[in-house]
Amino acid sequence: MKAATLFGGLLSAAVAHGSDIFYQGGTVISFNRNTSNLDILREADLHISGDRISGIYGANETITPPSNATVVNATGMIISPGFIDSHHHLWQTAYKTLASNTSLAEYFQRYGEYGPAVQNFHAEDTYLGQLTGCLELLHEGTTTVLDHAHGDFSDETTDAAVDATFECGVRAYYAHAIHPLPNNYTWEMQTNKLRSLAQDERFNSTGLVQLGLAYDFFATAPEANVTELWNITRDNNLSVITTHFLGGPWGNVNSPVHVHEYDMLNHSTPVVFSHASFLSKEDANLLRETDQYICTTAESELHYGHDHPHAHNIQDQAALGIDTHFTYSSSMVTQARLWLQSLRAPQYLEVLEDWEIPRNNPMSVYQAFHLITRAGALALRHDDIGIIAPGAKADIVTFRGDTPNMLGWEDPVAAVILHSNTGDIEDVLVNGQYVKRGGKLVYGDYAGLSRRFLESSKRIKSIWNNMDWPRLEGIFYNVSPYADADVIDTQRGDGSGYYAQSGALQR
Repeated sequence: MKAATLFGGLLSAAVAHGSDIFYQGGTVISFNRNTSNLDILREADLHISGDRISGIYGANETITPPSNATVVNATGMIISPGFIDSHHHLWQTAYKTLASNTSLAEYFQRYGEYGPAVQNFHAEDTYLGQLTGCLELLHEGTTTVLDHAHGDFSDETTDAAVDATFECGVRAYYAHAIHPLPNNYTWEMQTNKLRSLAQDERFNSTGLVQLGLAYDFFATAPEANVTELWNITRDNNLSVITTHFLGGPWGNVNSPVHVHEYDMLNHSTPVVFSHASFLSKEDANLLRETDQYICTTAESELHYGHDHPHAHNIQDQAALGIDTHFTYSSSMVTQARLWLQSLRAPQYLEVLEDWEIPRNNPMSVYQAFHLITRAGALALRHDDIGIIAPGAKADIVTFRGDTPNMLGWEDPVAAVILHSNTGDIEDVLVNGQYVKRGGKLVYGDYAGLSRRFLESSKRIKSIWNNMDWPRLEGIFYNVSPYADADVIDTQRGDGSGYYAQSGALQR
């Protein structure tokens, strides 16, 4: 507390010249840099000056807000760091609800970067999907996202996605995808576009949006190609590299072991391995030795069938992400809650299978909270996001504590992880700027944007709903054969109840 007060005092001379916000009397989930643990400060004041947190003051400290400050009565509220989403594909919003019963194999066929989207998404569709996807994140309290931007089908769609990302107000790591597409967007065109983006003045070392690289072919591409991308990354000081890695029956093409063959893990550039469902012990050891992270997308891996049987072994080098928000919500709190209970269950079962009774709970809400805040920052190697501490970026989420589902809370972390929902989120700030205030997004013409998006989504859905999708046969990517999973039966008598209405949405 004294360190926070001192820091605030040192900045007091500059306060009058900045944009100040002063939250009074809230419960602050702050971060203690000395212990690397959370400090819960009750009836505390939080002072934001410009894009930074300048001071946190306890209940016993009398602080007069600067005369120019916006003062917010935070009594009964929980003030949390903004959430960090370490893996997402933001352009896909137009598909929403189409893939509610889709497997990962079907996803590759229908909704990913190698399906019909390449031919059917115009730049306007990409722009609208990217922008509304970003706004959904902000609405849910996510302030930072690592976007694996594999909707980069052309220079035009790339520019559209980049423009939308800068417009929305989220802190973003835009990882431009280099991929072999079923169109005429060649390797040379894509790498030239990456170099061009690196020269875009909007991408700079202190800006809200940083440029990165997304690449999925470390084990199969010619060595010269990977070397070229690594040279572009270093020459232009790109912020991050991200790659999909599954392992096991899915193949090991982007494992840490393969990436390490290019000596890319021992450098300052963070490499984030999305999913890492079947990573090996050697992979896990490499991640720890090189301080690189995986991103578990818990709901995605359950929904699509990637699964994640080994991910629990590397939670000390893990963060959480969303993946595909068109199949479920973008709430990072939901991901933390789902992952928390998913990890608790098998640890309990190990004890129960020995006919013993577990006396303790194997994972805490504080650990789940860490995975959507501080861990995401560590994955990106940034020490000033995902926390509330003096000098940290002012990326803040405030929760009402008086809604029916929150009423009576005592532990703010437990309240957020296990009881809150999006309707409880009052304010969201990114870089000290309101992006949601009083429970509503701060966006100029959301109604107009919604109309444009719905027109785009209607066109896309019409195309997809009228496609004849062939049955998947043979071998998945020359690795493993396709097979049918048993369908759950929820209906007495004939039929399983898989479709709520006879013949409804059976594509």
